[in-house]
Amino acid sequence: MTKKIRTYSTEFKTEAVKKTAENIGNILAAAEQLCIAMQTLSNWRNKAEFISMVSAA
Repeated sequence: MTKKIRTYSTEFKTEAVKKTAENIGNILAAAEQLCIAMQTLSNWRNKAEFISMVSAA
């Protein structure tokens, strides 16, 4: 049995990260609303924060 790997567009990832801010940083609530794994959303948010830190420097 093979595991299906889902791919998400950059726009979806961006909106998902914004949704965590709307939920006062609650990643679990945002992930449940979007039907994605909490760790996936956490990874996207961490990457977005890193990119914003690097581009601000």
